[in-house]
Amino acid sequence: MLKLIYYVPESHLELTKLSIFNAGAGGIGNYEHCAWQVLGTGQFKPVKGANPFIGELDTLEQLPEWRVETIVPEENAHAVVKALKASHPYEEPAFEFLQIVNIEI
Repeated sequence: MLKLIYYVPESHLELTKLSIFNAGAGGIGNYEHCAWQVLGTGQFKPVKGANPFIGELDTLEQLPEWRVETIVPEENAHAVVKALKASHPYEEPAFEFLQIVNIEI
């Protein structure tokens, strides 16, 4: 099992969540569309060759972004990344996967 963490502006928060859920993310037991999200401040500076959705070349941008966390079965990881990139407005969406170790008691 993997945990997906990604960052997205509010304008695309619900669209990206729906897209990754439809691709197989967010299922825990008898529950679907499970996620945790928190608002924070993202920062980036587009440079030569960039085509930014928000901001201008060579100008540091700081803006509110949502951090979204959800669970992804390993076999769905490729489809989930594809769905995230297709629904995310940024050229280079920031995301990561963390391996989750299941410990039974």
